[in-house]
Amino acid sequence: MPRGVGILGGTFDPIHLAHLRVAEEVREAEDLAEIRLVPAAVPPHKAGRAVTDAAHRLRMAQLAADGVPGFRVWDVELTRRGPSYSVDTLRTLRDELGADARVVFVLGRDAFADFATWREPEAILGLADLVVVTRPPWPETLRIADFPVAAQGALRYDPGSECIRHASGRRVRLLPITALDVSATALRARVAAGRSIRFLVPASVEDYIRRHRLYTEEDAAR
Repeated sequence: MPRGVGILGGTFDPIHLAHLRVAEEVREAEDLAEIRLVPAAVPPHKAGRAVTDAAHRLRMAQLAADGVPGFRVWDVELTRRGPSYSVDTLRTLRDELGADARVVFVLGRDAFADFATWREPEAILGLADLVVVTRPPWPETLRIADFPVAAQGALRYDPGSECIRHASGRRVRLLPITALDVSATALRARVAAGRSIRFLVPASVEDYIRRHRLYTEEDAAR
């Protein structure tokens, strides 16, 4: 299997150790040369919720990835106008790497449950391998019936790889990962309540949040 580039997107508000562990386990399981952390500028699925300024979220991601072999932060969605659609990001990466390069797109099992509502999900299946990460209790399988109806005819189960294959040759696999019960929502609440987030985020990110008074009442008032 040729080495390739992985994409893990998210709001990263803030980025935390569970995000980084997902990236590391996918990088290792897929033998990727690089995994790119992609902060979303305007997450379409989070319309109506205030999101921390993109510059802060980008900087926290950069601090978290600093010095980590195989990790890179990519600001492609922050420099593009409008909502952050994954299909656009994958097309940009294809333009950069070429049609023959291996690209792996990472998403959570909960996000995959809404995959049919994403922009051009059938196109995504043709642009990259998909790795759907899941934490305990782990679903045992990923079924073709779990995919958008329009895409199901282009999919088949490949017993050799124990994955689902798209007509383009791309594959979709379910990857169980280490369970770390950390969420950005809970972290923001802890900071707002004056509670510690040590050992839940990298120390450099904790320090950045403190220095810039993010997620506090003062931050919300600015």
